[in-house]
Amino acid sequence: MITTDKIIEIYCIANGFLKEYEFEIQNRTALTTNELKTRNRASQLSHSEIMTILVGFHYGIFCNFKHYYLFYIK
Repeated sequence: MITTDKIIEIYCIANGFLKEYEFEIQNRTALTTNELKTRNRASQLSHSEIMTILVGFHYGIFCNFKHYYLFYIK
């Protein structure tokens, strides 16, 4: 499985990427109007944490995400 140091490294990379991505998305949405309804409820996990969990799943030995989440993440 992945070491703790590797998980932290993946989180830092994902966090840096998502900061840049969010900045670019905010700049581009000013030009377009979005009439879709969105939820206003804040999530419990940050986007960086979600991305880290997904990347960790793909590096791991688990064959489905449910078992990965229940037995490794939780």
